[in-house]
Amino acid sequence: MQQMATVTSISMNGCFVLSGGHVELRELIRLEISLSDDVQIFPWGVIVEQATEIGFAVKFSSLDGEDGKRLKEFMKAALAKS
Repeated sequence: MQQMATVTSISMNGCFVLSGGHVELRELIRLEISLSDDVQIFPWGVIVEQATEIGFAVKFSSLDGEDGKRLKEFMKAALAKS
């Protein structure tokens, strides 16, 4: 099932997703994350924590070379702004 959600925090290891959708611990999911208007990443991850009706934490299990590079560049630029 596909659902729109908001990523509230992200690192090279994972992210927290605000979503009212139902997930199960240890469930494998594929995310489509827009880092900017023209940059997206598509990591696979495992649900490691859930907060009912609020969201869930995902640990990335596969962040291939290009997606990893895009995320690293995004984080570097975000840190430079702060």
